[in-house]
Amino acid sequence: MQDLLDDQRDPDADLLQRYAAGDAAAARLLTTRLAPRLHGHALRVLGDRVEAEDVAQEAMLRLWRQAPHWRPGEAKVTTWLYRVVANLCTDRLRQRNAGAVPGGLDAVAEPADPAPGAAQKIQQAARADALQQALASLPDRQRQAVVLRHIDGLANPEIADILGIGIEAVESLTARGKRALAAQLSAQRDALGFEDDGF
Repeated sequence: MQDLLDDQRDPDADLLQRYAAGDAAAARLLTTRLAPRLHGHALRVLGDRVEAEDVAQEAMLRLWRQAPHWRPGEAKVTTWLYRVVANLCTDRLRQRNAGAVPGGLDAVAEPADPAPGAAQKIQQAARADALQQALASLPDRQRQAVVLRHIDGLANPEIADILGIGIEAVESLTARGKRALAAQLSAQRDALGFEDDGF
């Protein structure tokens, strides 16, 4: 029975408790583990590197404020953080749609990968830009669900917790979003070099 309990322990919650007790090293480790994932998710949803950094930092700050009150077992730290990031992204998207937040897809540069050659880099950037543009065209909730499921690799129950909806709603959002993405990207198949990739 103890082995089962140990398997269900959240190592991030253990680090958070250590941070709340004054262990600065635990905070650094938790930040190193989680901040890049939060930033990546926010970047995919918002399409703006600076905004994504702001969202990831704000989410981590909220976690630090929550640390003394954290109750292990109620939620996974990652689920709680992804929900915070999802809410912050939704707020920013609403502000942007209202015209309050500048930025957009044209301001986002794809990170360079040192391994591939120049032609492959250009093709990868074109594919990433096409995906980002297609993602940006989805309704906000669909975009969140698709990114969490198909890019961040989270399971439907965890996505349901993050978005505050049922598992069936997650399945519906991701299915509709995936179909919409496929329809948009299929028109660019040849230009993106997918003719031999079974796209």
